[in-house]
Amino acid sequence: MTTHSSPAWPHCAHGAGPADPVGCRGIHVPGHTACVAHLPDTDRDTYLAGLTPGADIDHRGTPFTEGLLNQLLNAVRDPNTADPHLGDARFEEAQFSRDSNFAGAQFFGDALFDGARFSGVARFVGAQFLGIARFIGAQFSQAARFDEAQFSDAAWFVGARFSGAALFGGAQFSSNVRFSGAYFSRNARFDGVQFLMAWEWGPVMCEGRVVLSGAVFGAPVTLEIAAKEVVCTRTRWQSTATVRVRHASVDLGHAVLEAPLAVTAHPTPFTTSGGTLLDETVLSGSGAVRVVSVQGVDAAHLVLTDTDLSDCLFSGGFHLDQLRLEGRATLASTPTGWHRKGIAPVRWTRRRTLAEEHHWRAQTAGQPPVSAGTPPEPRRWRTGPHHPDPARTPDPDDVAALYRQLRKAFEDAKNEPGAADFYYGECEMRRHDRTGTPTAERRLLWAYWLLSGYGLRAGRALGWLAAAMLATIVLLMAFGLPAASPKQEVTGTVPPGGGTVTFVIDKQDPKNPTRDSFSSKRFDKALSVTLNSVVFRSSGQDLTTTGTYIEMTSRILEPALLALAVLAIRGRIKR
Repeated sequence: MTTHSSPAWPHCAHGAGPADPVGCRGIHVPGHTACVAHLPDTDRDTYLAGLTPGADIDHRGTPFTEGLLNQLLNAVRDPNTADPHLGDARFEEAQFSRDSNFAGAQFFGDALFDGARFSGVARFVGAQFLGIARFIGAQFSQAARFDEAQFSDAAWFVGARFSGAALFGGAQFSSNVRFSGAYFSRNARFDGVQFLMAWEWGPVMCEGRVVLSGAVFGAPVTLEIAAKEVVCTRTRWQSTATVRVRHASVDLGHAVLEAPLAVTAHPTPFTTSGGTLLDETVLSGSGAVRVVSVQGVDAAHLVLTDTDLSDCLFSGGFHLDQLRLEGRATLASTPTGWHRKGIAPVRWTRRRTLAEEHHWRAQTAGQPPVSAGTPPEPRRWRTGPHHPDPARTPDPDDVAALYRQLRKAFEDAKNEPGAADFYYGECEMRRHDRTGTPTAERRLLWAYWLLSGYGLRAGRALGWLAAAMLATIVLLMAFGLPAASPKQEVTGTVPPGGGTVTFVIDKQDPKNPTRDSFSSKRFDKALSVTLNSVVFRSSGQDLTTTGTYIEMTSRILEPALLALAVLAIRGRIKR
């Protein structure tokens, strides 16, 4: 960016005029009044010839062409290794108009590139920074390559802007590294990077993907990232870490956690070390964070806070029962609306579900695959990444185990409704499991599901209770109540002086009515018998033999249905 303010160093001023009173901002070469770019050829050759490997150089504000930079680096190449060796290297606000190749360079002193602009590809592949490396506010217009670079002292990329891909694969940061306010217009790759002493990383803004796969964090660290994707597959966390994320989908697949790791959806835009808000305007949405995989992770050390787990893959994870879910954990729901199963209309029970169940149901339902990036359709099950391959899709036995482990995680988080949904999911998978669940057990689960939704659907149990009570009333009115109350025969005594006669008292057998079975009076009696049966009480009514069996059956079935309804209600309101 052009500025008309004079730099803090004696500058070349080449090309100064009314439109640009400052002109060239390059620092004077010692003994001259011009920068190295604007020295006469003979003076430049003399200056370069006087440089030796390991020399200190100062070319602040200097415009470098690719050829001029190569001349400078050739002047300080070590004859044994053929790599450039520099002492203190000052390139603040330098401008590199073409590709700049610092590959293999060794900076024995401080390397200062604050405010530098790299218009071409910047190559620092295999470079070694033995002193402080500063790229504060530097701008990289094309790919910036720091693969295998080694930073022995502090490395600062505060406010740096990477318009092309930023590639740090295999680099090693032995001391603290700061990326506060760094902006990546494309992907930022830190594959296999070793952050041995970093205690803060970010906040950074990335329009694409931040890849930390295979990276090693050796000290307690806090990462703050706003991006579309954050990939931490096989990342090794050797100490406590907190990853605060906005907007991104986070992949933790097969990460190695040697200490607690917390992944948190940050509620507000990040603030840089300079106190300014990180610009997130290119990232749409509310900032919600999706965790897409914890496969192969030992979840005993993992804490997820306010994250969306709708598409999260848990299969292959360890100690999922010890996973801590804090705040609001969002999970996928069952398909909405009415559907047809054969000729009968059906509606899926609303509940929280795992992505693995969606994938299995989508496969068994024969749903066609959807293209990547297509938003899920609320009326259908979500297809998995390996759809429709059954060999790579978890079966009901596998999914039931996931539900069973994660149910405890919800219980430990005091989320009883969530735990109830996972119990429902576990029973659903066992009911559909034809290999690991015995047939008799599956039939029992079918009945349990049909009567009360595994003891979790109060409406279903109350509906069956109402139906059972209605059936009991009708049957009692039709067959259970006698036509009239049985008559008792009284006993008497003979007149005084004649003695006493004792008669055996007995009841007549109740008889079914031949007409007027469904009268209001008989309904009242039948209702009394039924209501008493619900609460295990005997009505005391005279009944026919058939009515006695009807009452016995209702006194077993109806209280059980009432208990299931109460159990379901308790499961939804318990805390």
